[in-house]
Amino acid sequence: MFDSKKITLKLIAWLDDYFQKNAAPETKAVIGISGGKDSSIAAALCVAALGKERVLGVLMPQGSQADIDVSYDLCKALGINYVEINIADPVTNLYTEIENSGMALNTIATFNTPARLRMTTLYAVSGIVSGRVINTCNLSEDWVGYSTKFGDSAGDVSPFSLLTMTEVKAVGRELGLPDRFIDKIPVDGLCGKTDEDNLGFAYEVLDRYIRTGVCADIEIKAKIDRMHEMNLHKVRPMPIFRTDF
Repeated sequence: MFDSKKITLKLIAWLDDYFQKNAAPETKAVIGISGGKDSSIAAALCVAALGKERVLGVLMPQGSQADIDVSYDLCKALGINYVEINIADPVTNLYTEIENSGMALNTIATFNTPARLRMTTLYAVSGIVSGRVINTCNLSEDWVGYSTKFGDSAGDVSPFSLLTMTEVKAVGRELGLPDRFIDKIPVDGLCGKTDEDNLGFAYEVLDRYIRTGVCADIEIKAKIDRMHEMNLHKVRPMPIFRTDF
């Protein structure tokens, strides 16, 4: 059984140890604050491990963001400093240049490009403040490829990559984060659909399957298996050609 208290204490110690061994005493944890549960809980974890003075939130709306008040409230609740950098113009300018080259944009490009520009933004900020970028992906999302390669799947350190969404939420409760930030329904920010609408199954079903191998619905099981196999390239090291010399 998942021991949320034990894991939370281990996570705090692990993150503190990482920064002690891989960063200067003043190095900040730089984290994209979307208003979603993963970034909110990851930010709370960083505060518990490093102190609020060493955590910098980066809000990156693309134009207007309907739920950006949640991001503001999260930063206020944790007492962390934040910067807001709107990525609307960079995204639009890039799309314009692509179309000017004679290429037509498709949904793959328009879905993933903002995530990659956000990661570029995080590393720019990190470079300015001598920080380390916190990856906020969890095992559930990574299992079925619900992340962008070199986008939100990138980072310098990843506390939740081996924890399911259910387990991450349990950590959030151990950290004392208000339910509002933990139980917020994930929405993709593009078409207004929830993550579970896009996936075609509930995270509860996915998490149970990951941990127990049990999935009562044969079609959903097959879909999860197919998505997992097709997206392993996102979490595995890049293949490299090896020679004998």
